[in-house]
Amino acid sequence: MRPTLLVALIASAFVFPAAAQEPDPTATQSKEIEKPDPDIAAASAKEDAQPKKGRVTIGGRTIGYTVTPGTLTIRGDAGEPVGSMFYTSYVVDGSKAGARRPVTFLFNGGPGSSTMWLHMGSFGPMRVDTPTTATAPNAPFRIVANHQSILDKTDLVFIDAMATGLSRPLGKAKDKDFFGVDQDIDAFAKAIQRWLSINDRWNAPKFLLGESYGTLRSAGLVHTLQQRGVQMNGVILLSSILNYGIRQPGFDQIYVTYLPSFAATAWYHNRLSNRPTALEPWLTEVREWARGPYLAALAKGDDITAEEQRVIAAQLSAYTGLSTDFLVRNDLRIDLARFRKELMRDQRRTVGRLDSRFLGIDVDAAAEAPEYDAADTALSGAYIGALNAYLFGTLGYKTSLTYRPNFYSGIRGNWDQKHKGPDGSQQALAVTSLDLSQAMRQNPNLKVLSLNGYYDMATPFYGAEYSLKHMQLDPTLRQNLTFAYYESGHMIYIHPGSMTALKRDLDKFYDDAAS
Repeated sequence: MRPTLLVALIASAFVFPAAAQEPDPTATQSKEIEKPDPDIAAASAKEDAQPKKGRVTIGGRTIGYTVTPGTLTIRGDAGEPVGSMFYTSYVVDGSKAGARRPVTFLFNGGPGSSTMWLHMGSFGPMRVDTPTTATAPNAPFRIVANHQSILDKTDLVFIDAMATGLSRPLGKAKDKDFFGVDQDIDAFAKAIQRWLSINDRWNAPKFLLGESYGTLRSAGLVHTLQQRGVQMNGVILLSSILNYGIRQPGFDQIYVTYLPSFAATAWYHNRLSNRPTALEPWLTEVREWARGPYLAALAKGDDITAEEQRVIAAQLSAYTGLSTDFLVRNDLRIDLARFRKELMRDQRRTVGRLDSRFLGIDVDAAAEAPEYDAADTALSGAYIGALNAYLFGTLGYKTSLTYRPNFYSGIRGNWDQKHKGPDGSQQALAVTSLDLSQAMRQNPNLKVLSLNGYYDMATPFYGAEYSLKHMQLDPTLRQNLTFAYYESGHMIYIHPGSMTALKRDLDKFYDDAAS
């Protein structure tokens, strides 16, 4: 999630190219020319619902459900329709309106990504099978029953962000009216309130599950919903980025939070001269060194001596597999793109950004940065193909709109990065962990689960730890925040072993938080 040069980072903090949910800001794009969007004219303020029946076996039990792709109309202060939010819900048959069965609202991030990734890959009753780190085979893609779905624990509502998927503005509203941290949170809050109303589920246990930028949205959204009287039971943060302020040039904390992910990647690809037998507790050692000697060395700036630099570079090399010469030339500060290119340069391979287990091949082995994200390109075709085949084929959803997996080109340069904090202050770059902290203080029963992939280099796990452990929670509330880790990347659920552990951890979380 870091650009090749940190100087470019602040300008591109919310500017993304067109593929995965947490795309690579280093990718180049041609200038987008604004032109009328025919999809907006085709969108309707009339709410739509096209239900179908389905069955899935989870834990040896066959569960019948109703799957409903449809739209929710959100309105402005004067009651005028301003947006149509597309969703796909899965409600277990026999669930009574207003009953105690939990409901979870799920969404991806970007900003600019649809919720295709979570919908087709994670917790619903159907999923596209991409179980390896190789590029997914060409069509036909395997769309299979998901026996590790969480539908046995909670009903599910997958929602697409405005201008993505089949969500569109209405009336006089424009796409850009929704392009901002707070504008986006407001749209999701209204959509969730509307779904609760038309389905009579206000008294159900309620959860948010956001992935990637969806975690930054979740942390702000839970606070906004609670301010509007929608008390939540839990928030699940999958591959988190909660503080865009950390991305500003000139701040060294970002190098500290990335280091354990670099170490995990070097361990996975066997690039360490003294490779430990297991990631943990070795990564705990890396964390301690990163926030201790490494952070102290970076804090010295130009005052660091050549000998101090040499000592730090030697240990940094031992943890990352990069040469001491390379580290000294980079002033001990490892840029993400350079790491991805340098780690396996001798083999003419690059490592993925969304998932560093994936390997890419560049035409130029001497370049500074990878040409593409190997994880992104390995998965996108399968997910996009499967979504369209499932939604318009299997479910037979009827619409004149085209499903947008993403809308990064339209958001590029237009995203409002500001955020009004819970204390009323205006943040130039959003830090929604502060909103989450206040939500947990105001609702001491709110549970939060942080899910992290060791090989995620879009949203590094130590960055999530840093943000969540700096919420200044009262000791009585800290037990409401738990962490879980998996030997996978940004999309934890694509790894079969991790998905099994993920299901187990989520089952426990729902049992605790919904009781």
